[in-house]
Amino acid sequence: MDQRFILTDSAQSPLICGLPDDIAFLCLARVAREYHALLKCVSKRWRELVCSEEWYFYRRKHNLDETWIYALCRDQEEQLHCYVLDPNQLRRGWKCIRGLPLRSLKRKGMGFEVLGNKAYILGGCCWYEDACDEVYCYDASMNSWNEAPPLSTGRCYFACEALDDKIYAIGGQGPKSSDPCSWDTYDPHTNTWKSHVDPNVVPDIEDSMVFDGKIYIRCGSSAVSSHVYAVVYNLSSGTWEHADDDMVSGWRGPAVVVDNTLYVLDQSSGTRLMMWCKGKREWVAIGRLSSLFTMPPCRLVSIGKSIFVIGKGLRTVVVDVGNAGNAGGVLMSSSVRQWISLGDVISCKTIAI
Repeated sequence: MDQRFILTDSAQSPLICGLPDDIAFLCLARVAREYHALLKCVSKRWRELVCSEEWYFYRRKHNLDETWIYALCRDQEEQLHCYVLDPNQLRRGWKCIRGLPLRSLKRKGMGFEVLGNKAYILGGCCWYEDACDEVYCYDASMNSWNEAPPLSTGRCYFACEALDDKIYAIGGQGPKSSDPCSWDTYDPHTNTWKSHVDPNVVPDIEDSMVFDGKIYIRCGSSAVSSHVYAVVYNLSSGTWEHADDDMVSGWRGPAVVVDNTLYVLDQSSGTRLMMWCKGKREWVAIGRLSSLFTMPPCRLVSIGKSIFVIGKGLRTVVVDVGNAGNAGGVLMSSSVRQWISLGDVISCKTIAI
């Protein structure tokens, strides 16, 4: 165990009376995440410990971390909100995260991505403001928002993905004509952005995902063709390439990867979960989701072997693809019986602490 936090505070009163600090740390680190907010209220030392990097890395190293879901949403007044869900406490439902930066509340076309225990909101624009370069960081351990280093250029309606411990902000609209063919990478270790240009980046981005260690970007079908076009960023070569047509042909909805298997939610007629069989190079239908619980358009996120289908009003359905039974073609699932007066869910991510 990293002793930096404990040694720094060794002159203070013990974490728990009668116990050495290293033993107290081992005990406290095993407290369930739902009680971490209460731990912070005990004392300043406990709060600093729960918010520390040592706490975060120790829980990850010893498989004590618990994953929660974070959703960036827009309400009926076109204002942004951020919510969190503890998947182990589905009956408690979604909780609103306060303190979202005021300057970002009315923006559209923003990026939302996660690195470690931090979530980032990037760029965006609105009717009175061109594409901006602002980035805001939410520290899930401290439950606080802060301004982060800005993008290399302003962007809105762009692809945003995390790969190899970096954030990629790709294409979209910006102040310069070259912006749709450029992308920025954020390195948290140097806390800086680096700009890149490649003419192969798709100009009109509809969706993106990370699969097989690569970033896939999809544009929509054009007026003259129903063909779905996509490019893929190969991290090993640092280049953008044309994606395989057979895989891209079935990518017509939100996607999520579970155990290196790609799933897509087809929302063209109801909601149907599809799986990409990489060996056979074909898409297979897993089953439909009940229209009583889903509320398209939906977003997907996964924890373990469970896929969370999150739609309008944060209506949430959970499907265990490791045991995906169905009745009459309808997938068996559980749901969060909660309705929040919201418009669309923009993006969903997970943070494990």
